[in-house]
Amino acid sequence: MSEYRIEHDSMGEVPVPSHRYWGAQTQRSLQNFHIGWETMPAELIYALALLKKGAAMANLRLGKLDQDRFDAISAACGELLAGKLEGNFPLSVWQTGSGTQSNMNVNEVIARRGNEIAGEALLHPNDHVNMSQSSNDVFPSAMHLSAVLILKEHLFPALDGILATLRRLEEENAHVVKSGRTHLQDAVPITLGQEISGWRASLDQDRDMLHAALPHLSTLSLGGTAVGTGLNAPKGFDREAARAVSELSGHSFETAPNKFHALTSRDELVFAHGALKALAGDLMKIANDVRWLSSGPRCGLGELHIPENEPGSSIMPGKVNPTQCEAVTMAAVQVMGNDATLGFAASQGNFELNVFLPVIAYNFLQSAVLLTDCIASFDKNCLAGLTADQEKCRENLYNSLMLVTALNPYIGYEKAAQTAQLAHREGLSLREACIRLGFLTGEEFDRVFHPEEMAGL
Repeated sequence: MSEYRIEHDSMGEVPVPSHRYWGAQTQRSLQNFHIGWETMPAELIYALALLKKGAAMANLRLGKLDQDRFDAISAACGELLAGKLEGNFPLSVWQTGSGTQSNMNVNEVIARRGNEIAGEALLHPNDHVNMSQSSNDVFPSAMHLSAVLILKEHLFPALDGILATLRRLEEENAHVVKSGRTHLQDAVPITLGQEISGWRASLDQDRDMLHAALPHLSTLSLGGTAVGTGLNAPKGFDREAARAVSELSGHSFETAPNKFHALTSRDELVFAHGALKALAGDLMKIANDVRWLSSGPRCGLGELHIPENEPGSSIMPGKVNPTQCEAVTMAAVQVMGNDATLGFAASQGNFELNVFLPVIAYNFLQSAVLLTDCIASFDKNCLAGLTADQEKCRENLYNSLMLVTALNPYIGYEKAAQTAQLAHREGLSLREACIRLGFLTGEEFDRVFHPEEMAGL
């Protein structure tokens, strides 16, 4: 068999590797865009395949596509969705800003494989697989569809898992009293459960904010075709296509009410990625808290024990590092950088089309994947095995000069400050300093000084 076959498009003939299903337009893109190593995310290709099958269903129902061609498209899409056509989607993110070349990549693969399944040349990539569509409405629809799928089917389950772990830790440590800290300095007491409840509430709220973005992402621009007018799409195609995509995906989608907005504005993804950035910020805070609180084991705060997953140093024997925390924080800063890229790109909708679509899709999906994976890893390999060093918590608590705050109602702010300053200066306990200054007797001090009660227990 020849190593290449000859394919043609409107510009002429192109040699294409014989073992691949793509056609001339995909090959031209491969030849013309040797830029970077980033290729179109698999999640986006999956969404494009769902849309192609949904569009074919709509065209069949509206009498535009015959049953045989629908069956061929449906069979090829089924294989693509099942992962059987991997290796046929090689195109760079850094291509045409409309995503046309990736849309055609999917069209060509479906057409050639569909014809192979049918045993005859039924399908043309433009005339049948791309029927009633334009890259300009398909690619934005794929961006929304892939965003909804990754949030609902991957990120939310990961969030549910880590939230369950945090609720367990919150309950288990409800009576472990420790020193609070503000400005990286000692503060009044808090329970470890209360501290963890702050982490849990942050992620709960992030989940709510992501949910708030779903209605906006659940709109499809299909039916707008090239500029939003719906040219070459039959009446009702937009609603029928949204209905078909809903059936195929198991999630509810509607046609975008204004196709001119749907083609040129990416504000829905900006809004949703803002919630991803908020989640990244909270994960950064939680991971930093965990690694500070577990610092040591002898020369740090040492209030938490983290699981000992792997050696931490190539030179220092026995060292254990907070590596899961570090992975989370690196992912978080990547998401924050992605947010800047996505925001700039989304602002560049000129006239009837935004032509920064691939980079927006790539950054959104990378952020969602990174957050999903690092949440699952952080939960499984760190938080699930987190334990409190109660002795160290109590030691730090009773060593804190800010316990003097409990004396404010009895001796006043200024005398309490003098007590803390003397204790710090001369290495005394608060009790010793207060008695030396004559502010309280030992019996009076013991009656009003109860650090555990300061945490609300």
